[in-house]
Formats: sequence, structure tokens, C-alpha cells
Amino acid sequence: MDKAVKSQLLLDSSAVSFCVGGLLLVLPLLHADGREPQPLPPRTTAAKQVVRARDLGVPFDGVPGALNSITDVAGVEVGYSTLISGEGKLVVGRGPVRTGVTAIIPRGHDSLNDPVYAGVFSLNGNGEMTGTHWIEESGFLEGPVVITNTHSVGVARDAVIAWRIKHGAADASGYWWSLPVVAETWDGWLNDTNGFHVKSEDVFHALDSAHGGAIEEGSVGGGTGMICYEFKGGSGTASRKIEIKSGKDKPGQTFTVGVFLQANFGRRALLTIAGVPVGKEIPGTVYGEDMGSCIAVVATDAPLLPNQLKRLARRVSLGLARTGTISGNGSGDLFIAFSTANKNVWAPDQVTHNVQTIPNDLMDSIFTGVVQATEEAVVNALVDNQTMTGANNHRVEALPHDRLRELLQKYNRLAQ
Repeated sequence: MDKAVKSQLLLDSSAVSFCVGGLLLVLPLLHADGREPQPLPPRTTAAKQVVRARDLGVPFDGVPGALNSITDVAGVEVGYSTLISGEGKLVVGRGPVRTGVTAIIPRGHDSLNDPVYAGVFSLNGNGEMTGTHWIEESGFLEGPVVITNTHSVGVARDAVIAWRIKHGAADASGYWWSLPVVAETWDGWLNDTNGFHVKSEDVFHALDSAHGGAIEEGSVGGGTGMICYEFKGGSGTASRKIEIKSGKDKPGQTFTVGVFLQANFGRRALLTIAGVPVGKEIPGTVYGEDMGSCIAVVATDAPLLPNQLKRLARRVSLGLARTGTISGNGSGDLFIAFSTANKNVWAPDQVTHNVQTIPNDLMDSIFTGVVQATEEAVVNALVDNQTMTGANNHRVEALPHDRLRELLQKYNRLAQ
């Protein structure tokens, strides 16, 4: 089939939709080769509210931020490029295409040259997150975090360097250099992953369009072609507000921790939501083995040092475990955490800097927030999603909302 003639997204139907600000909008697709917009047949789509896990009555512990998103951490910006075109039989280099790019900018566009303290952790290393050796060595994340599909890491890495040269400046010694953080999960069941459809302009678009406020979830950005617990997976986010006191009668300080993840992991039978064995109650299989991965980004405005942020990154593992995953042999489960506090402490313009931090003995509530937000972000990626058909007519069903509510009611877990 000529993709230029019939290039369509199949998300339950032949429509292309994007959620923006809670509204479902119909937009033109991109041609997978020429990348020109391809018009769709006229279709009337009634605006509808985005549905997230809490909307269905899934009970979660903790208090979320205003948006229940990583962007509740002030300054954090998120952008996407979503590439969806073609249908039917896979033709390498032509499609079908179900992929994209996600970009997370820790301090936003206005502070690109102010690195953040960061830490990284690998739960299982069958995956890639570039630039982590320098984070381990220096304690700083010096640019955005970009997430895409497995075979697009190279082009994304090079594009981030080019983008930073365009928007940034040389270091204090006058040299231009960059070791970008680019991570991946595999989308080859739905996407022409060997067709190398992600281009540098897609990375530029994700970075340029990154913004604060409400962000989309589900089949967008790098999460477009992903599968989670053999339901349609992808991008998910959540946040928690945290109060820390140094004593009962002392005033507390409030901080925020947010999690964004690209969910592409887990066997169906393992899926657990709010303690309910959803995967066993809704049996099914896609490709028969745990071939997936999870990339997670933790952001906080709490003043933490790199070693403390590594401890936060580790806690993502516990949040994922609450949903049932065992992190299989083929899973690339790689996590990064950063703090937007302690501005400009990297600068060599003075011999010493004053740095704030939270004592380790007061960090338990932050650990709790990471675990809770990670669990909810996974469920949001499953709930705020749609069925997708991709390469070779492979079809991955979305988690059915009505059935999930029935199961929560059955197990007496439906939130009131």
C-alpha cells in the first residue's frame, strides 16, 4: 500500500488524536519519509476529558501535586515528537511507523546552562542511557534527558549536541562539548524500528516544544509504540507533595517529587493495580516473553546531593514492583533523578559555593513519594491510552476502563 496515499494511525479506529490541555484533537499525520503532513478524511470528534487512573477510582496513597505530573516541580519542561503513519505489512524503511521522542528539560529553556545535581541507577541493564558515566563522576546532569526507541539513540544523541550548540554556549574554558543523556525502550512490535524514522528535526521539535504545565500521556513521544503488561503502554507521570519536619513542634517545609516514565515492560499475568490481580483477571498475551524496559526520570525541588539522588533513583524499583514487574533478563530498567535546587553551584566563578541539603535521616518521606508516584505513573500510562494497531497489523489492546472498575469493585478497592 502506498503510504503517501493511505497513511493512517489506527488507535481503535483510523483517527489520529492528540490530547492537549485535556481535549482530544484531530491533527494531520507526518509522512514517514518526506515528513510532510498528510491530510486525513474529515471526521467529527467530540472533545472529551482525558481519563487518568484516579478518574476510574484507582486508590493511591499520598497527596499529588496540582497537575499530578513531573511538571509540578517548578521549572521542569516536557516536550514530544510523535511519529505515526502507515498501516499493514511491515516494509523496512517505509513503515508502519509508531515511534517518537520525549524531551525533559530540568530547569526549562531559560536555564539551559545551569546543570542540576543528579544520580542514576540501573535495576537491569539490558538497555541504554548515554552520558551516565559523567553523571556518576561529576554528580551533574548538564542538559536535557531525551527518550526514544532503541535504534534511534544515536541520531537522538547527535541531535541533542547540535541543539545545545544552537541554544547554549561554550564552557568557561571556551570549549564546546556535550555528553547527552539519551535513553531508550524497544518498540519493534508496533513500529518499523529498523527503518530509522526518527530524525534530528524530531529531536529538535521535542526539545523546542518542551513546556511546563499539563502534559500528555500514553501513546505520545518516545512512548508511542510501547507496550506495558501486554496492554498498550507508553508515557506516564505522577507527583507527590511532601512535608518534612525536623521535630513534632517545628514548622515543616513542603517539597515536590515528580516521576515521568516510559513504560514498556511486564507480562500480563503479573499486572497488579492497587493490590488487585488485574492481569490474571484479564488474561492475554502479545509476544509471549518479557521483552520490555522502563526508563524513569525523577525530579524534585528538594535540595539533595548526587549520592542522595541516586538513592531516589533506586526507589523507582519499588514503585515498579508494586505494579507486579520482576524486571526480566531482557529488561532495560534505567532510572535518573535530579534536583532543581542549588542553582549555579557548578560555576567556577568562585572558589567555594554554599550548598543546601536535607539530612539523610529526614529523607524517608521523599523515598515514599518516589515509590507512590512511580506506581501511579505506570497506571496512568496504561489508563490514559488507546488500542493501537501497527506493523504487520499487530494489535495491542488498551487496558479496558470498565473492566478495571469492575475489578476494583470486586476486590473492594474502588475509591469513593
